[in-house]
Amino acid sequence: MSEKQARIRALIDAIHRFMKPRRDTAPGVDMLLRRLAETDMRESGFLDLPPHHSRHDAILTDAIGRIEAPGLLDIAARLTAAKEDLTWREDDNRYYPPGADLGEGYRRCNLHTLLIGPDACGWHHPDFRLGVFMLGPHTLYRDHNHDAPELYLNLAHRSGWRLGSGGWRDYPAGSLIWNAAGAAHATKVYDHPFLSVFAWLENVNAPCAVIPRDDWDGIEREFAQHQYQGLQNAID
Repeated sequence: MSEKQARIRALIDAIHRFMKPRRDTAPGVDMLLRRLAETDMRESGFLDLPPHHSRHDAILTDAIGRIEAPGLLDIAARLTAAKEDLTWREDDNRYYPPGADLGEGYRRCNLHTLLIGPDACGWHHPDFRLGVFMLGPHTLYRDHNHDAPELYLNLAHRSGWRLGSGGWRDYPAGSLIWNAAGAAHATKVYDHPFLSVFAWLENVNAPCAVIPRDDWDGIEREFAQHQYQGLQNAID
């Protein structure tokens, strides 16, 4: 096994170690562990895509450096070690219908890498995606849904979530967010970047849909004001 393979495998193993004792504490964890168990992570299955570094590298580095919860430090260390090996991509809306709009904040700064999946930089699996996802500060990731059941592990200190038709609620680092197949969900990012482990557990090539909500404009105006104030402070 190459050093690159070993670093990516160590990150996957750290995620597995975090999830294993939580098998019965949140929906989706047991399914994630089954998917990991069935993934062939022998050397021959390693896809070895070339690393790709993003225009958002400084924000990503900041986001990783802000992982402080004791239970997440193993993942943080392994992610730091593997960061330069990974293929970081921005969302190109390939899973959304033409004209779908996830918002200016999302377009401005989103990033992900796949450790396992059909086109991962780690190991291949045709119907399972495991990766790391980032959003920039002051971002609304608008309400949307997809047929892929999804599990998030929040690495960021705080993030806001709206699940289904419920209200907004903040979740801390280390929390697990479960989105059943077809369930609408949205994310708010505050003053610091959002970072998470995510898994799509099946139906990974099914299309996504944006679900309009009437509070988007107000949230995005507030976040835009934060962005403007931050630029003014930097100039001053």
